[in-house]
Amino acid sequence: MAIKIYTTPTCSHCNAAKKYFRENRISFTEYNVARDMRRADEMVKKSGQMGVPVIDVNGKVIVGFNRPELERALKRA
Repeated sequence: MAIKIYTTPTCSHCNAAKKYFRENRISFTEYNVARDMRRADEMVKKSGQMGVPVIDVNGKVIVGFNRPELERALKRA
């Protein structure tokens, strides 16, 4: 399972999503879009959004920390 999360350091929803992953022992790759413009562009192309977090679960893109949608995507992965 490949999980990518696009974040910024001050985003409380990003921190909540990362905490959820850690508590559930789900590995993920984090990209700080405040520092990495290439990843920021990638995030916008995937989601059509500039807001964070953007979570990519095996190609299923979720904007924001939408826990029910995230859990559905994790079950399908």
